[in-house]
Amino acid sequence: MTDIIVQGLTQNNLKHITFTIPKEKITVFTGVSGSGKSSIVFDTIAAESQRQMNATYPAFVRSRLPKYPKPSVERIDNLTASVVVDQSPLGGNARSTVGTVSGLYSSLRLLFSRLGKPYAGTASYFSFNDPNGMCKTCSGLGRISEVNIASILDMNKSWNQGCLKDSLYRPGSWYWRQYADSGLFDLDKPIKEYSREEYNLLMYGSQNGKGEPENPKVIGLIHKYTKTLLNRDISIKSKHTQEKSQTLISEIECTSCRGQRLSEAALRCKIEGYSIADMCDMELTQLREVLSQLSVPTVDVLIQTLIEGLDRMIEIGLPYLHLNRETPSLSGGEAQRLKLVRYMGSSLTGMTYIFDEPSSGMHPRDVYRMNSLLKQLRDKGNTVLVVEHDKDVISIADYVIDVGPQAGQNGGEIVFAGSYPDLLRSNTLTGKALLQILPVRQTPRQPVGSLPVRDACLHNLKHVDVDIPLGIMTAVTGVAGSGKSTLISRVFAKQYENEVVIIDQSPIKATNRSTPASYLGFFDEIRKLLARENSKEDGWFSFNSIGACPVCRGKGVIVTELAFMDPIITECETCGGVRYNKEALTCTYKGKNIVQLLNLTAAQAMDIFENTKIKKHLEQMQMVGLGYLTLGQPLSTLSGGERQRIKLAKNLGKKGSIIIMDEPTTGLHMSDIQNLLKLFDTLVSLGNTLVVIEHNLDVVKQADWIIDIGPDGGKNGGEVIFMGTPMEMVKNAKTLTADSLRASCSR
Repeated sequence: MTDIIVQGLTQNNLKHITFTIPKEKITVFTGVSGSGKSSIVFDTIAAESQRQMNATYPAFVRSRLPKYPKPSVERIDNLTASVVVDQSPLGGNARSTVGTVSGLYSSLRLLFSRLGKPYAGTASYFSFNDPNGMCKTCSGLGRISEVNIASILDMNKSWNQGCLKDSLYRPGSWYWRQYADSGLFDLDKPIKEYSREEYNLLMYGSQNGKGEPENPKVIGLIHKYTKTLLNRDISIKSKHTQEKSQTLISEIECTSCRGQRLSEAALRCKIEGYSIADMCDMELTQLREVLSQLSVPTVDVLIQTLIEGLDRMIEIGLPYLHLNRETPSLSGGEAQRLKLVRYMGSSLTGMTYIFDEPSSGMHPRDVYRMNSLLKQLRDKGNTVLVVEHDKDVISIADYVIDVGPQAGQNGGEIVFAGSYPDLLRSNTLTGKALLQILPVRQTPRQPVGSLPVRDACLHNLKHVDVDIPLGIMTAVTGVAGSGKSTLISRVFAKQYENEVVIIDQSPIKATNRSTPASYLGFFDEIRKLLARENSKEDGWFSFNSIGACPVCRGKGVIVTELAFMDPIITECETCGGVRYNKEALTCTYKGKNIVQLLNLTAAQAMDIFENTKIKKHLEQMQMVGLGYLTLGQPLSTLSGGERQRIKLAKNLGKKGSIIIMDEPTTGLHMSDIQNLLKLFDTLVSLGNTLVVIEHNLDVVKQADWIIDIGPDGGKNGGEVIFMGTPMEMVKNAKTLTADSLRASCSR
């Protein structure tokens, strides 16, 4: 068995490094955010493995596979086929569920086709994605869309007063005249005074609401909007049309299948009194219980396969999910664990499995489950590579590669390679951070008031009453699926939406040209500096204006559309991918042109710019641990944790806000968490209220107040099981979080 050898690696910020990775072992890559871990694991090992695998397929297949660029490396030897299990969303659409992605729904369909009574047909007759099994009314979606005219119709106004809030129907417009000139309506009569016949005319074009319209130009508002919004792809329409559709179109549960997606015949077919829809709505633990009570020799193997699949999902900390849960609604951590479950059932060996922070979103109680699955993968003869910050995951490593010493330009080196015990003695940032034990806050700050939440019963919340303290930092804790995010991000945030700022890991709603400089609002200042220095207009330094490369129009790439194949995207040869034209690039500030300035990291830019507005934003980026990001890095390339921290940087100057943060430590090195805690203290001292949904015990220890939700996940959660200070939790609480907190204090 030979090790994986990587020699002369210069990808991104890596400084011509050479190292080996032992096969059939768990190797954990550590180091601060931006040090170069991902460049080694994902941009080099994973990319090269998948690039070479793809090269073995025929040209027809290769043209439909993802394209991986060759990494900047002198030599890589002894690679094996790799499987990347990252935190990217599973995506899919409303037809993609936990059941379909995990493969368990296919087995369940087969079970019902064999055992279900009355017999409904083969397995396809239980699929909501197959014409044989889907509900004909909703086409297997469980929901139907309808036009909700009431949302834009002012019943107190007449046609002459502008009864429709849609600008297309404003008095005097072309659409308005179709109705006004039809002779069917009294233009001065308020809608609320219409008779049933007149109202039917307005809505459906006929007095009885059925049949042909009385005037071909007045088909009725319901028919008109159904035709323009429901029965047409509006994603390519104007922004006005898309915004109007959000107001006018509402989704309701399908009236035929009651949201269960399937045909009547499929729903009538039952096993032990349960339909397949009933089983898919059960939490996984309950479904396992029901299946384990079945004893039918002819399908024993099938039942056992289902139970083993459910066991893997329960073991990995997802017992609260149900098979009907739509995959786009899963968090990054849940999606990653679901992917892992898929691979655990594989009989392949000799593979390289690559994980990106697999502990993300997991309560400390559940991390050992993840560790045991990683060990199982290794023991089957696979190589397991893990990028991770969690102490408990690092501790199970057979081999650790620590990248650093810092981030960005100050990183890119291997500062340690060896065993976990040796790492603890290594004196690197990671080694020192692993040995530190942060104390529990002894003197918590006192709240200046509170905001009540009463009878919260969304999802699994069991009519919860809670008071959120103001003017302090509150940590909301509990296992995954306990109801933390539902209580805070859904119920509390909605109740006080005008006072709350939510800073989460969701994608930033900006264009694909957005960068840290443009998002935080100091790109204009950089352009003004260059314009003043070179006696030019600001527009010369924008790739969206006259400074853009004339060939690619500021995109940096040329997209060639092919009729029946994926488009070909190539770097623009004229500008070399930098987006600007030659004249713009001749202009400099302190010897650097606009591209060179945007390629500076926030930390480097501090030494270049003297402008106070620019410096203020650069300081904010450093305060949130993003000093290694370049000013021009596309926001679309940021991780979930980086997105959250750049949103935090944007909100740092605000005072008196209620700030909600959902797992802000995601992607942060242990040494950076103390900096984040200092930042939290600064936010609270400015008069802000901070509510942090968090699993990281160092953050929980430093909170002023803890609200613990549980006692477990799913139907076994949804209750407030502890409220108090961290010290009170350590001393008195009997919860899973309290157990983990006490254990961390005694390490």
